[in-house]
Amino acid sequence: MATNSGAQTPGLRPPLAMLAELTHRCPLQCPYCSNPLELARRSDELTTAEWVDVFEQAAALGVLQVHLSGGEPTARSDLKEIVAAARAAGLYSNLITAGVLLTRPRLEELVEVGLDHVQLSIQDSDPANAERIGNYAGGFERKMAVASWVRELELPLTVNAVVHRQNLDHLEEIIALARRLGAHRLEIANVQYYGWALENRAALMPTRAQVERATAAAEAAREQHRGAMAIDYVVPDYYARRPKRCMDGWGNQFFAVTPRGRVLPCHAAETITGMTFSSVRERSLRWIWHHDAAFNRFRGVDWMPEPCRSCEYRERDLGGCRCQAFALTGDAAATDPVCALSEHHGALVALAEADAGGGSAPFRYRRYEGAREKRAARPGH
Repeated sequence: MATNSGAQTPGLRPPLAMLAELTHRCPLQCPYCSNPLELARRSDELTTAEWVDVFEQAAALGVLQVHLSGGEPTARSDLKEIVAAARAAGLYSNLITAGVLLTRPRLEELVEVGLDHVQLSIQDSDPANAERIGNYAGGFERKMAVASWVRELELPLTVNAVVHRQNLDHLEEIIALARRLGAHRLEIANVQYYGWALENRAALMPTRAQVERATAAAEAAREQHRGAMAIDYVVPDYYARRPKRCMDGWGNQFFAVTPRGRVLPCHAAETITGMTFSSVRERSLRWIWHHDAAFNRFRGVDWMPEPCRSCEYRERDLGGCRCQAFALTGDAAATDPVCALSEHHGALVALAEADAGGGSAPFRYRRYEGAREKRAARPGH
């Protein structure tokens, strides 16, 4: 593990949070999976000792919270040691999980060694559709059990629901389910179309009418549950007119560490081909945060082309999403096509409406089509 520190970069704030992608292994096969198309092998994953060192470096750099993710982080047999290491480093730990591999005793162990928060993903409020989307038989019931254990162990719970054309009409029921589960927060995450989701865009893109109904439902629910459950919801990019301040800016307050140890300024940055990202096996986190070329490439506003460079909103949105710009234009430095001022905006809207008219297009699952049937035949499923 590298330990070279490097000098401070004047004016650059320390990061507040890191995403620790512990593994790409996952029993679900979600068609919008945010992991890269090329998955890391188990043999390539950072070891327990390497993650311990990463957490210590992160804390020294200024990080306050670590999000333990994947793939499915509970696929790691050393998760207890990893959670304990986060606590020892003084980091607030959030387990981002599909829940289907968890047991009550294992969750109790994680709480005992310092787990602070659980973020549980759901695919729908309808059990059959949820299991079709995740391509995992019996998953819905397991998730409901995990939510009850989290509540019984008095951990705060966030429910994460990725929404798209094939579940967005159930948004009111999804919100009601999250409330019944005792969630403190509900994150309604519209699919971001890069990586595997881009492969399934024709099956996932919602219609404009769906988006309008969902936006109204989310706004009403925010008022209804104010003070009891926070609700995060933003309009999906393809139907917006202004880009979002993606991840609070490229390499601005956040970084991700992949299972192989690569450090990214955005969790999807590896979708931008031609960029090179440093590894914690070669460089220290401090050096990467301050000096890595990939981190500095899209920081601030000096890199921006027109019309972004002259735009009054440039400090507000910081150029939007670089991964989306690359996915749609082939140029990571291009104006985010979500912006109405982009030369590509009209084509983006047309593309969204064309994909949204595709009906119930079949999913191309993350791995292979026969997995669900084979899994259902195993004992215990």
